[in-house]
Amino acid sequence: MKILVCISVVPDTTTKITFTDANSKFNTAGVQFIVNPYDELALTKALELTEQYGGTVTVINVGTDTEPVIRKALAIGATDAIRVNAEPKDAMFVAAQIAAQAKAGGFDLVFTGRESIDYNGGMVAGLVAEMLDWPLLNVVTKIEVNGNTVLATRDIDGGKEDLECQLPCVASAQKDLCEPRIPNMRGIMGARTKPLNVVEPFAGFDFADYHLYELPPAKQGVRLIDPANAGELIDLLHNEKKVI
Repeated sequence: MKILVCISVVPDTTTKITFTDANSKFNTAGVQFIVNPYDELALTKALELTEQYGGTVTVINVGTDTEPVIRKALAIGATDAIRVNAEPKDAMFVAAQIAAQAKAGGFDLVFTGRESIDYNGGMVAGLVAEMLDWPLLNVVTKIEVNGNTVLATRDIDGGKEDLECQLPCVASAQKDLCEPRIPNMRGIMGARTKPLNVVEPFAGFDFADYHLYELPPAKQGVRLIDPANAGELIDLLHNEKKVI
């Protein structure tokens, strides 16, 4: 089984976000970049599947200066890697590049995280599935393969839903799918020599431009109301905040 795992390179969650060029570009100075946590789940589960059923795991990233983070994915256990040499400016562009590589590489399963923790779009898995005309198993918390059949479970309101489809397919990982792996020293050393194939994006695809970024409003001070004085709280919500 050949599995293609899509990884986003995102700022660490402790990063202080700032912008440059009149708030038109994200300021990368001093930012620590990591593998998107949901994608780490997808990678770990892909490795577990190939350990159980045999096969290879290839990671793919659309980005320009992302090799150090890709090498971490290789250290976790991926067989090889593909980097599409382009800025990942929107989900449609990224999905198109992934779909092209998935089709050309003859992969059986494309695995993504449910979303990236920077833009939180959650669109890439669905777009890749549509472009390949493959079934989509979205935000799964359990997945296994039985021959050519994929069985998966996902959380829904009030319970769980069992899904079934045939390979090839696309799946996106939700938390609780597995425990992400941490690379060991042997994996880190081995990652240095694993193949990383850099390819140019295919031409003829327009993507979005970002003109302005804005930070959310600063948090306001908290006003404490004595629990015994519910009337004051109601008055504030009604007359000052106008929410009731």
